Amino acid sequence: MISSIRHIGFVVRDIEESLKFYSGVLELDVYSRFTEKGRFIDNLTGIKDVTLEWVKLIIPNGGLIELLQYHSHPDSSNQITNFPSNRLGCSHVALTSSNLDLLYRQLQRAGYFCKSKPLTTVNGKAKILYCHDPDGAIVELIEDLK
Repeated sequence: MISSIRHIGFVVRDIEESLKFYSGVLELDVYSRFTEKGRFIDNLTGIKDVTLEWVKLIIPNGGLIELLQYHSHPDSSNQITNFPSNRLGCSHVALTSSNLDLLYRQLQRAGYFCKSKPLTTVNGKAKILYCHDPDGAIVELIEDLK
């Protein structure tokens, strides 16, 4: 029944700040951007009189990341918390990097929180890093070594 992954969606507080992370530091290209309101999006989200803006970013070699900002019905929590690794629900998205050490330095310079520096797996086949986007969601970055 399922043939491929289409996209991963993240609800964000500020779409421009999130674009600095996903498009700026991670260098994902914008595929499309749109603001929606009306009966269709109300029915889809289950929120009456909703207005939301979304940006879809291309993941090279397949899939998209979708950033959604609910302009009319923002999340009422004011505190941004870096999600713990064991949080229930969608834990993280994993993306492949060609140079994780360089990407780590760029994340650090830009002020994004990383749980560690890039770590080499026990079998030596990859480097892996958990970092957080501007809203605290975990993004796993992986560089294949062999």
